[in-house]
Amino acid sequence: MPVTSAGLLLYRRAGQSLQVLLVHPGGPFWQRKDLGAWTIPKGEVTDGEALLAAARREFQEETGFAIDAPATPLGHVRLTSGKVIHAFAAEGDLDAGQVRSNTFEMEWPRGSGHRRTYPEIDRAAWFDMSEARRRILPAQASLLDTLTDLVNTTGRRGV
Repeated sequence: MPVTSAGLLLYRRAGQSLQVLLVHPGGPFWQRKDLGAWTIPKGEVTDGEALLAAARREFQEETGFAIDAPATPLGHVRLTSGKVIHAFAAEGDLDAGQVRSNTFEMEWPRGSGHRRTYPEIDRAAWFDMSEARRRILPAQASLLDTLTDLVNTTGRRGV
C-alpha cells in the first residue's frame, strides 16, 4: 500500500489576484533548489486519522499556525515514488515570515557519523498563481489548477 500524506493549500485574495502559501523543504538536499522545489505543507497520515485532520495537523507542525477555516478537497496527486498526497484548500492569511517549523534529525554528511537537526521547512512565502506554478514541485502543480477552477467556479469565500 502506498504511503499516504495529506496537506492544506492555504490561499488568499489580493485584489483580483489569487495567492497561495507554499513552503520550501529544509535540510541539505533542498538547500540550493528553488524553482520546482516548493510544496504545500503536508505529511503522513497516521493509521485511523481522517485526511483533513492530518492535513490540519501537518500544516500546524510545519508552519506553527493552526488553520480552522472551512476546507474543500482538491483531490489527490501521486508522486513517482508512489506516495499519494490528498490536498485540501482553505482560505486564510498569515505572516509567512513568522512560520516556525518542526525539525528532523539526520546523519550529515552521509557516513560521517554526525547527526544534525534541520527544520522540516526552512521558509514559506505567498505566491501569485503564475509564480506558484514555477516554484511548486511539478507533481503538485495540478492542485493549483484545481484550486483556480474551484475559486473561479464558486466565486465565493471559503470554497
